[in-house]
Amino acid sequence: MALLDTPVCEFGVPAPDFDLSDPMGNRFTRDGVMGENGMLVAFICNHCPYVIAVIDRLADDIRALQDADIGVALIMSNDYASYPADAPDRMAEFAKQYGLTAPYLVDETQAVGQSYGAVCTPDFFGYNAESGLQYRGRIDSAMMGDPTGRTAELRDAMLAVAKTGQGPQNQTPSMGCSIKWR
Repeated sequence: MALLDTPVCEFGVPAPDFDLSDPMGNRFTRDGVMGENGMLVAFICNHCPYVIAVIDRLADDIRALQDADIGVALIMSNDYASYPADAPDRMAEFAKQYGLTAPYLVDETQAVGQSYGAVCTPDFFGYNAESGLQYRGRIDSAMMGDPTGRTAELRDAMLAVAKTGQGPQNQTPSMGCSIKWR
């Protein structure tokens, strides 16, 4: 497991398109996921200890963001042939176990993860209603060992994006396990 940090937010970069299925075969697109007030795309997987450490918090944040008309998609881009804990059938179990209310999508070809520039799990991309990138940071730096004690970064940032269309200028990069590319 390699620990990686995400790059800084490139404000305004448009969300790449996607058309992916959940483990049950339901299809979801970027435009279909986009909410009235923006969209969060989160690259996660089942086996990453960084994801597991924040999954309960993420499930709560997802519900709060959906209540604010922010669409959410969770995407699993790992090579699950090499990491069977991330296979689609296990994804469905994981989503049910943690009460995830957003679609958990399989990036079979890894093309979506590459088009977003995802580097680790978890990796968060927050967009405004015009599909411009406004957040690329941690879910909660205090939970991830940040000594500053800051909390609720993802939720607060995305709720601000919903209200103003702008993300915070100062963002703490996310960190986690590398995406398992083929």
